[in-house]
Amino acid sequence: MRLTQLRSFHAVASTGSFTAAAESLHVSQPTVTTQVGQLEDLYKVELFYRAGRRVVLTEMGQRLLHLSRQIFSLEAEAKQLLHESGELRSGHLRVAAVGPAQVTTVLATFLKRYPGIKVSVTTGNSQDVLDRLLDYSADVGVLAQVAPDRRFVSVPYSDHPVVIFCSSEHRFAKRRRIRIAELAGERLILRENGSTTRRAIEAALKDADVVPGEVMEIGSREIIREAVAQNLGVSAVSEVEFVPGPGLHAVSLADVQVRTYVHIACLTERQDMQIVRAFFEIVGREA
Repeated sequence: MRLTQLRSFHAVASTGSFTAAAESLHVSQPTVTTQVGQLEDLYKVELFYRAGRRVVLTEMGQRLLHLSRQIFSLEAEAKQLLHESGELRSGHLRVAAVGPAQVTTVLATFLKRYPGIKVSVTTGNSQDVLDRLLDYSADVGVLAQVAPDRRFVSVPYSDHPVVIFCSSEHRFAKRRRIRIAELAGERLILRENGSTTRRAIEAALKDADVVPGEVMEIGSREIIREAVAQNLGVSAVSEVEFVPGPGLHAVSLADVQVRTYVHIACLTERQDMQIVRAFFEIVGREA
């Protein structure tokens, strides 16, 4: 197998088409098609299902993509090490975060210190963040909770109280604080089960022996805000993530401490990567 063949496969798998892959590699489309075909012929495997201009990874293709991500991620690290001679004048830091609010401050400090670094941020729940670290599509993760796992190293960064927010037409809208017992019978609009905020508020309700009403599960923060604004129920969110807006009102919980925690994590095997180490150093100062 030649590295150019694997590179062509990786480009097609990442972009979703042979045309886009050729453009990203600055070669002709027939070259990419030939190299991928040679790879399939050499090992008697099918890496893509071809349907017109669309290509879909086969199961074998998905497994190979997982490995090629690791290979080219390590290649990028080697190039950065050799070209930059220990100085972060350029590069790309990929951050996976549970929400933009948790990472904004530390990113601002990082970019001020390393203005030549390109930063991209993707969001999801805590499990999504860990999955991105594991498949090498993110360098560092900003998440609410990291279970003991030797594959990861993490440091605490910050913690924030959880607030309840409701429609401006809701009975809580004229209040600044409520007791957790007042959530009894209330319809809750919450994120999916992977959400740490959901786990925190549900644990607090259970400890207080409070039974809420129906739980409406919605995977999008934006749709949750809209549903709450329409007075379909109330929701819980980390205080730092609540964005005031028309038709919304936030209240704090007066008699219980419900908090979410922010941790910075990376793969153990990548903790000494220059750009990752630099980010953790900024986190240490900010924390």
